Amino acid sequence: MEGALTARDRVGIQDFVLLDSFTSETAFLDNLRKRFRENLIYTYIGTLLVSMNPYKDLEIYNLKQMELYMGVNFFELPPHLYALADNAYRTMLTEYNNHFILISGESGAGKTVASKKILQYYAVTCPSSDQLQSVRDRLLHSNPVLEAFGNAKTLRNDNSSRFGKYMDIQFDFKGEAVGGHILSYLLEKSRVVHQNHGERNFHIFYQLLSGGDDELLRWLGLERNAQKYCYLVQGECAKVSSINDKLDWRTVRKALSIISFGENDIEHLFGIIASVLHLGNIQYEGDGKSGNAMLSGNAELRWISKLLGVPLVALQEALTHRKIETSTEEVLSPLDVDQAYYARDALAKAIYGRTFTWLVKKINESLENQDATRKTVIGLLDIYGFEVFSINSFEQFCINYCNEKLQQLFIQLTLKSEQEEYDLEGIEWEPVQFFNNRIICDLVEQKHKGVISILDEECMRPGEATDLTFLDKMEEKIGNHPHFVTHRLGDQKTRKTMERMDFRLLHYAGEVTYCVIGFLDKNNDLLYRNLKEVMCQTRNSIIKVCFEFLELDNRKRPETVATQFKNSLMELIEILTSKEPSYVRCLKPNDAKQAGHFDDVLVRHQVKYLGLMEHLRVRRAGFAYRRRYEIFLQRYKPLCPATWPHWHGPPAQGVETLVKYIGYKPEEYKLGRTKIFIRHPKTLFATEDAFQICKNELATKVQAKYKGYKVKGEYQRQKQAAIKIETCWRGVKARKDRRKREWAVKVIKKFIKGFMYRNQPLCKENEEYLTFVRHNYLTKLKDHLPKNLLDKSWLKPPAMLEKTSELLHKICLRNMVRKYIKGIGAPRKAQMQLKVVASTLFKGKKEGYSQTLPKPFADTRLSEQEINMKVLQMIRNERIKYGTQVVKYDRNGFKPRSRQLILTQVAAYVVEDAKIKQKVEYSTLKGVSVSSLSDGVFVIHVPCTDNKQKGDLILQCDYVFETVIKLCTLANKQGVVKVVQGSVKFMINSGKEGIIDFSTGQDCAIYKANNGHLMVVSLSNTLLCGIKHFK
Repeated sequence: MEGALTARDRVGIQDFVLLDSFTSETAFLDNLRKRFRENLIYTYIGTLLVSMNPYKDLEIYNLKQMELYMGVNFFELPPHLYALADNAYRTMLTEYNNHFILISGESGAGKTVASKKILQYYAVTCPSSDQLQSVRDRLLHSNPVLEAFGNAKTLRNDNSSRFGKYMDIQFDFKGEAVGGHILSYLLEKSRVVHQNHGERNFHIFYQLLSGGDDELLRWLGLERNAQKYCYLVQGECAKVSSINDKLDWRTVRKALSIISFGENDIEHLFGIIASVLHLGNIQYEGDGKSGNAMLSGNAELRWISKLLGVPLVALQEALTHRKIETSTEEVLSPLDVDQAYYARDALAKAIYGRTFTWLVKKINESLENQDATRKTVIGLLDIYGFEVFSINSFEQFCINYCNEKLQQLFIQLTLKSEQEEYDLEGIEWEPVQFFNNRIICDLVEQKHKGVISILDEECMRPGEATDLTFLDKMEEKIGNHPHFVTHRLGDQKTRKTMERMDFRLLHYAGEVTYCVIGFLDKNNDLLYRNLKEVMCQTRNSIIKVCFEFLELDNRKRPETVATQFKNSLMELIEILTSKEPSYVRCLKPNDAKQAGHFDDVLVRHQVKYLGLMEHLRVRRAGFAYRRRYEIFLQRYKPLCPATWPHWHGPPAQGVETLVKYIGYKPEEYKLGRTKIFIRHPKTLFATEDAFQICKNELATKVQAKYKGYKVKGEYQRQKQAAIKIETCWRGVKARKDRRKREWAVKVIKKFIKGFMYRNQPLCKENEEYLTFVRHNYLTKLKDHLPKNLLDKSWLKPPAMLEKTSELLHKICLRNMVRKYIKGIGAPRKAQMQLKVVASTLFKGKKEGYSQTLPKPFADTRLSEQEINMKVLQMIRNERIKYGTQVVKYDRNGFKPRSRQLILTQVAAYVVEDAKIKQKVEYSTLKGVSVSSLSDGVFVIHVPCTDNKQKGDLILQCDYVFETVIKLCTLANKQGVVKVVQGSVKFMINSGKEGIIDFSTGQDCAIYKANNGHLMVVSLSNTLLCGIKHFK
């Protein structure tokens, strides 16, 4: 803890006892705020632990943290719930006495979570065996069951405990958890029948409806919709985003099995829960004449009768009539509507409250330790903190009375432990002035004069007793008490803050105003006798235990709720008084459940109502700091030359020498038998600051010495190692070189002999040489393989490998051919097929062919957008395969005309804009003629007998090879293409012939010659090559 003082300005003080301004509430809150902002949610006040709910997950509850706090001194590590739990456990083992941990705070401050974490810590860290593991499992799984039946969503907390719980964990002499026992206090039964806006009923109802399977709900007569049940909709928040009822249901079902609930018990338990829901749906209507209550329907009643196993007629009568007993007879008096609803709700509360009590007893049976030997226990008290609402009723009165008693015990035990420690150490005890709240406890619990006695008198007296008469009686009997005031007794200023039905008690933590409305009904908690009689007739095993026939025979009026609570509280105080205490005070930083937000007003309110400042004042009344001599001397001995580095005398003398050297004044400290006591925190802070400075100086000296020693030693080791390594390495290298030379001589001899016998058959002399030659050749060949099929190079082999090389050459070529063929796709294959046809027809026959080889043939040279729509309509039934621009020369006069040549699946079309000028069906195609020169003219020959044809077509195209190949391929008439030299004859209609002459020249030209022939002049092959070279 002392180590953390260096960062106190940033993260605050770990122990409030060390605050300089310990009486300042502002300083207290500042320290809390600093630690909260650094995610340090735990702070000590001596041995009391203050816990702040962070409203987010912090990685401080894992197995590593548990192991860190196991067996460690309480103040050695930063404050933590595990430190407090471990301290109680270790003290219990060493001193063999009983302990309890009191966990208190407002709803939503984290009490239930703290209780769970302590249980988990004991489950993990305590020694265990296979036999005892089941006990631990039952201890851990009792929590979800009790939470389901005893917790509910409130405005302040989504998982608020609506009952007080005290759990004893029993340990044997080895520290193993061997059993447990649970006591419950003041279950809020009124929640069963009524919830405020924004609140829910107990969790188990919603878990059953959300998680129960369809068959179970059918058997219970329930629907999955919570809106169908009057007892579940009053708060108007059946669904809560932070609660997963379906998952919680599975957890509860598993827990019930682990705690050894039989299937029959579980079946009857759920039947009771369902019967409460059915009870809430019972509706009444008044008889028009008498005003007596009548049931609106019997459906819900039948389900209750079935689930609880009670007679239907008797149940119906009990819910509408009240049995009045006289000395001679019993009379059934009909109830009015209001009384009937009261009877229904009273029955629902009684069934649920008694079932909860049975549930706690059943869990205790499963946790019971069968070994009769003495056991030590650690008790966990998770109980409601001081409650102050805008309207405070009977429940808040009981809760705050409980807190008054616990505060009284808390102060007594704290003062007792302080005085015992002072006496043990031989230090004079200085009386501490503190507010003794016994006057308030007496005001509430004193016989005949206390609030509870007055309340019981009003409940039991004959006549018309009301909440108002109860208020009048209090004014009459305790009106002069300084801690009691009402509207009538108060001054004018007080009356402005109170209603006429209010009374105010001045508790130790402040004033609380209570409204008396409902006090008598809640205190009486009456259940009509005939309803008890009906419940006693049940076949439900749980209800049979809860409502016994012996209760009917007892004519004595049962104790009121307040008296029962007072008696159970007295028993609890006796239990706690017999044990050593530890305390956890839980705070919530804000009401919005928002992480990182610190509400000063709310936290100040909780600090006040939890009595933290009072406790701090008691702890600081004497000395703020105390430590055993050994621990104090071990930490601060560097501050004195006489104690550093080692003190060889008794620790007490060492501490005395140390504090005198530091300069402590006599009034600042006291020396006890085993501890030093320091009065003021500033004395400790000054000592700690001096220690930090000294520690830095010592660290520098130690580091310098250590570094010099370490470096010198390292140098010596490295020097010796280097000498050894050099010696060894020289020897290794010399031996390696010798072996290498011997090996080289042998290899050279073998290769010379092998070279000499290289042309001889395989023998011992040339075997290795020939193997080397083969390997060397194949290695070189691997790096000189042909890159493609056109690469004809091949590494020349040695004479001995000529046949092998030839075989490998063939295999390589086949492999490349196979890969090349596999890599050819369908489009590429079609392209190559066209190129093969072109090669067959034109290779070596027509000039300019070689220039077309690297250029692939296009699918078409015309897009559909370039073809007139009318033409497309006329040939729509034929698929267009190819199209290109051509120049058509008239057969008479040879006038050039721009046209489109379109090839379909069945015919070739010559098109002018929107007209088809000529159609040549492939079946009538007679031939195609081209010249051997480089021109682009070709003639399509058609039969002269066909009257539809006007004669042969003379066309000129830039892509003559592509167009002709496409035409003959589509017509499947490759054999009709002729490459001619000199001239070509063509047919004109009416049987006439024309001639086209082909020649070469300096320029390309097409014109009508003087002889009437069509003259086509093209560039010679030599000129074409020259032009290509020039480009």
